[in-house]
Amino acid sequence: MSTEQAVRIRDFALRHRTSFGVVWLLVLLLGGAAAVLGLGRLDQSFTASGGPGHRANQAIQERYGNGAAVAPLVAVASWPAATDVRAPDTAGRFADAVRRAAGPGARTVSYAGTGDEGFLGADGRTVYALVYPGAGKPDLAGLTAVEEAAGTLRTGLRSALPEARVEVTGVLPLQHDSAVAGPGAVALAVKAACVLGLLGLLVLAFRSPLGVLAPLLLAGVTSVGALVLVEAVAGFTEISFIVVYLVPVTALVLAVHRWAQPPETAARSAVAAGAAGAAACAVLALFPAAFLRSVGVAGLAVWAVGTAAALTLTPVLRSVATRPTRAAGTRRTTGTPWTTRTARTPRTAGTAPVGAGRRSRPIPAAVGLTLLVLLTGAATQLRVGNPEAHALVASGPARDGLDRLTTAGVPSGVLNPLEVLVPAGADAEAVAARAARVPGVLLAAAPAAAEWRRDGSAVVVVVPQEEPMTAAGAATVTALRSALSGGTPSAPVGGSGVVDRDLVDGVYGLLPYAVPAAALAALLALAALTTAGTATRAVFRALLAAVAAAGALTVLWQGGPPDTGAVTGWVPLVVGAFAFCVSLDRSVASAAGGPSWAGPVAAGAGALAVLAAGIGPQVELALLVSGFAMAVLLDALAGGRLTPSMTPARPTYRSSFQLV
Repeated sequence: MSTEQAVRIRDFALRHRTSFGVVWLLVLLLGGAAAVLGLGRLDQSFTASGGPGHRANQAIQERYGNGAAVAPLVAVASWPAATDVRAPDTAGRFADAVRRAAGPGARTVSYAGTGDEGFLGADGRTVYALVYPGAGKPDLAGLTAVEEAAGTLRTGLRSALPEARVEVTGVLPLQHDSAVAGPGAVALAVKAACVLGLLGLLVLAFRSPLGVLAPLLLAGVTSVGALVLVEAVAGFTEISFIVVYLVPVTALVLAVHRWAQPPETAARSAVAAGAAGAAACAVLALFPAAFLRSVGVAGLAVWAVGTAAALTLTPVLRSVATRPTRAAGTRRTTGTPWTTRTARTPRTAGTAPVGAGRRSRPIPAAVGLTLLVLLTGAATQLRVGNPEAHALVASGPARDGLDRLTTAGVPSGVLNPLEVLVPAGADAEAVAARAARVPGVLLAAAPAAAEWRRDGSAVVVVVPQEEPMTAAGAATVTALRSALSGGTPSAPVGGSGVVDRDLVDGVYGLLPYAVPAAALAALLALAALTTAGTATRAVFRALLAAVAAAGALTVLWQGGPPDTGAVTGWVPLVVGAFAFCVSLDRSVASAAGGPSWAGPVAAGAGALAVLAAGIGPQVELALLVSGFAMAVLLDALAGGRLTPSMTPARPTYRSSFQLV
């Protein structure tokens, strides 16, 4: 599509405004219902597929029906000081109580079944057991079942062992407790203030009721339309649930950008930015990693629907506030905008703010760019993986269990054990002995119970000393895989502890190829529609913004007070894609002569929206929300125009062959 064709589409939409208005209303209403019903098509496992750990986990899940990628529950019991926890009656009683409370289909392992003192605390009176509930797949329904099993297990053990202090912990119970806690009164007040701040910002920026409603409506139809397209694609290829977080916030920021554009350049800049963004996302969608494919498909859908809305719905909404007329004695030609006549001219888009005409100061923009460069360097220290256990929740029953473990001298690595699938005909005890000699392994056991042996195969449980997202934990996973890879037949390593490793190897290992390829596609598409200089600056800043957003997460969460130790693996991918898209759109809009206040307003709207939705005690959601907020604010800070605002550097749009 050429930029002149975009103008003709805009004019056609104005001539048939009622029809287009009805169509977009149907998209919002019917598409919204379809999008909600289609959420079940999205993959809800949040794990990286295709890697060796994923294949091992699939085999374990298919054969044993539980465990694998789902972290187990950890039952902890502290006995009175005079109790001999090694005595067969005490150890057996604890094991029997755990087995009964875990319910049918569960796999349990403790000191009684293995004789391994790694299941005992250093204090001499604390024991623990690993419990894999009978129901528990790596999707939202399966994780909910495990969380519910934690309460049943806790109640059953306390009833069966009244003389012991019993707790139940684990990765999922810790996450569940943070969700149940909910935002406190202060957080609720802040959320309400963010909602009011968002509305107030739009009122101050656009100075009319339509100026408040139009960007929200544009964001709504873009989100709904994009989700419907993504869910359609999910019918024949794996698309992760992470797109649900990426689509709406990206649509909102793009909608504010588009609504702030002057009518005479809005269509052209929408097509130019849309073509570049769609090209970049299409390249990402071609890579053989589910997370990258999901981000690419979602971004492509947002750009496609958002551009269509900018060409057809935006001029219709503007016509509601400004009645189009022809200038007296003039003849309308293609691409010439209508003149408008209104009793009062609200600042719906493109009008100059107070102080227009003053020279913009380059110092703030230079400071912003410097900050982006520094944060880009910080991104090299990013460690991806689930946050460390101590950072998941500050208090609650699961945290009590974690504290009981660590007080007894049991390392937190027990929360993310590894599972080795020993094929039929191989010696499970020999595999366990080999695994136990790997540096960093606390224990390795081959339980003889029937639930650990199926059709000649067996599962060996390996408990690392350190959590797998730490450097030491990652080294242990690598060493274990190396130690067991030489056997014949092979014994694949799975379990919840390998998910992060697969994400690093299978997804982040592709980024050195995916990012340059996507940037090149965006550059070529944008250069075909504008100028080489405009395209180069826009794509370079978008890349810088994407990497800097990951650096900001590293500084705030790994090195800051939260001290999570790692950033949830899919969060930097979503935040980086979001930062690239909004920075690219802002750069193109600014180069096309958009008002200097548009970028900061869009940034503020996006930040306030995500803060209003996401403030709370859940660490993973807080990671995502803070990443979105920092991405838009950093882009606004670094996006100040270095040219005088009275003489904007408008690109020369071309109407020859175009890339979309």
